[in-house]
Amino acid sequence: MAAIKLIHHVNSPTPLPSPFLSLLVARDNWANKNRGVVLVFAIVFLVVVGIIALFAYRRWLKRKAEKESYETTSD
Repeated sequence: MAAIKLIHHVNSPTPLPSPFLSLLVARDNWANKNRGVVLVFAIVFLVVVGIIALFAYRRWLKRKAEKESYETTSD
């Protein structure tokens, strides 16, 4: 028996309606059932983060090059 059922039966003077109890007690592990979908989400997330990092790195290099191209004269 799940621990939530034991706690519910011991501490609750009035039982919860069954739809609410079933939401608390009998939740399925969606990620375990749909491993392929989770894998695709993870791969897409990594690709998007990589593309964003690439654009940020290129922008940083561009700013660095512009900063170094300024002419400075010392009198």
